[in-house]
Amino acid sequence: MAEVKNGRSSLRDTRIEVTDGALIPERGEKTGFSAWRISFFGAIALLVLLPILSPDPYLNIIKFIPDGVLRTFEVTLASICFALVFGLLAGLGRIARNVVINRIATIYVEVVRGIPLLVQLFYIYYALGKFVEVPRFLSAVIAMSFCYGAYLGEIFRAGIQSIPKGQMEAALALGLSRGQAIRRVILPQTIRVILPPIGNEFIALLKDSSLVSILAVADLLRRGREYASTTFQYFESYTVVALVYLVLTLFFSKLVGIMEERLRRRGNR
Repeated sequence: MAEVKNGRSSLRDTRIEVTDGALIPERGEKTGFSAWRISFFGAIALLVLLPILSPDPYLNIIKFIPDGVLRTFEVTLASICFALVFGLLAGLGRIARNVVINRIATIYVEVVRGIPLLVQLFYIYYALGKFVEVPRFLSAVIAMSFCYGAYLGEIFRAGIQSIPKGQMEAALALGLSRGQAIRRVILPQTIRVILPPIGNEFIALLKDSSLVSILAVADLLRRGREYASTTFQYFESYTVVALVYLVLTLFFSKLVGIMEERLRRRGNR
């Protein structure tokens, strides 16, 4: 909370949390008309009712996009897996005592976070295409992994540094090297701390995966654009695409909220 000292407000202890896990019902919320329930079940209801009330075009659109949904998941899962590797290496590099490793990791984080993901997608596929031809799908995965690895690197760094220093001192006292202490003692505890933020990054990556459509990767948005461009039914096509994205992000937001609540309960035991 903010403190007031000598007539001035001190915001040193104030924490503002903004995540992608929005609209998750609070723990004590008992009403059935929460914002999350209205949004989630409302989107599902529209996806069911629209094809019934107007099979042409809504039913045709829903039949047209399933492979795009699958490709969206493929891009997202592949990207988050590689991003976790980049993030772990960047996080360890950020806390490394070796000045060279620390500087390389810090430069990676700062440079990548300073360049928009869309620019990185163009750069890897088009700019680097002058020297080496990279397939569209691989370009999308590389760009998204590289970009989100920088953000996950900061999450890993913060998670490692949140572990009490006594844990490291105790491990060193038992005869473990610093590397062994990090692998066997610090990282297992860090994973529990950073799981919720990683879940939020997964949701953000799922939404940002729509950007890969500019590389002609046949994801959900690309399939919606293809249907709209051939039928000129832009409103209907993008309505279905938006509803599918909404259902997916709210569903995973709920899972992240449940995971975070369970971790909190275990920590209070």
